[in-house]
Amino acid sequence: MSAPVVVPSECALPNSPLAGERAGIDACVHCGFCLQACPTYLTLEDENDSPRGRIVLMRALLEGTLQPESESVERHIAQCLGCRACETACPSGVPYGHLLEATRATLAEHRPIPFVARMILSVFERPRLLALAMLGGRVLRGLGIARLFAKLPGRPGFAMAMLASTRRSNSNARATPRSTGARGSVALLTGCVMEGLFTDVNRATTRALVVNEYSTADAPGQGCCGALHAHAGDVVAARRMAKINIEAFERANADYICVNAAGCGAMMKEYAHLLHDEPAWAERAAGVSSKVRDVSELLTTGGRLERGGPVRLRVAYDAPCHLVHAQRISTAPIDLLRAIPELRLVPLSESEVCCGSAGIYNLVEPETSDVVLDRKLANIAAASPEVVASGNPGCLMQIGAGLLRAGSSIRALHPVELLDESYARDVSESRESHD
Repeated sequence: MSAPVVVPSECALPNSPLAGERAGIDACVHCGFCLQACPTYLTLEDENDSPRGRIVLMRALLEGTLQPESESVERHIAQCLGCRACETACPSGVPYGHLLEATRATLAEHRPIPFVARMILSVFERPRLLALAMLGGRVLRGLGIARLFAKLPGRPGFAMAMLASTRRSNSNARATPRSTGARGSVALLTGCVMEGLFTDVNRATTRALVVNEYSTADAPGQGCCGALHAHAGDVVAARRMAKINIEAFERANADYICVNAAGCGAMMKEYAHLLHDEPAWAERAAGVSSKVRDVSELLTTGGRLERGGPVRLRVAYDAPCHLVHAQRISTAPIDLLRAIPELRLVPLSESEVCCGSAGIYNLVEPETSDVVLDRKLANIAAASPEVVASGNPGCLMQIGAGLLRAGSSIRALHPVELLDESYARDVSESRESHD
């Protein structure tokens, strides 16, 4: 377990979550390397909306020169996407993601989390309510209502477009092949949005793992990973949800925990940090975190990815922020796509820059999110792919909604969907050759 943090006596918020991250604040030397990596700084052109500017605000909170009730502080902290691109650019190793979450948790002790955010978070914290919400979403999608209202102005229209973009044309009825389990056992984080709206992606993930000689194990009792709550500053709920998952995956006792949603994977890999000051949970959290792998990691480990049939598509890869910046996984998804015969990867400018989704950011900070998305859509249009591949549901819905509202024929798909299609075509072509 981490050593206790020594907080200076002059700290104005001595028992706050932010005070526990003082070492991370002190690591920042204000060099400015983070500026050009920060989407909100590039968009808003305000030093207070850059990583180093926000760190100055964090320090001012601890020193008491700014108060946590300040509307200005709350605004600049709220406008951060939390994409963590600054961490990749930072030469000093500042753990900005931890600082941001601690700051939001500290501000939440003095100012309530905004109403819209609280309502969304409350749904994700209650499994039955979440299941009902997802069912309602699937009904709206299935009846075509979501697509019908996708062009409405404002957030209602965009929300409908996000929902419509989750519709999949691929069949979910393919049989799962058998596996020797030679590469180990895997329990899948089924997830909230993934299982609720991207069920086909979860099934494709299982099939791809089995084709590549992993055996699968169930983890009943699992729930939301808690990422949305941690990002919003509701650390109490995030810890409660993390403990539920820790218990569920301990019971599964698999060699690995597979996650096909970048934000969830980053959260689960940081359970140890989330619970580091709870002695009864710290070691257990670290044990679960050590097993978490992104699906692209598992499939490409050791260069042993099975090849399937040809998929003749032009594909641009858009890197989810919490995969490339938080988990530092950049080559595995590209290796996965390159292993698909006849798939043509086309370069996408600023592929590592946030699309503006950022959990529930696009719902609570829509104006900034739209500007960030417009830049992403312009880069996609310039690349002219048939498919944009991204390994995170928020990114798929954000980009998918933007493409739909723009009248584009480009589809947003998860990389594992393309791999699963390759495997299906391999089986199909093999059958045809025997007929």
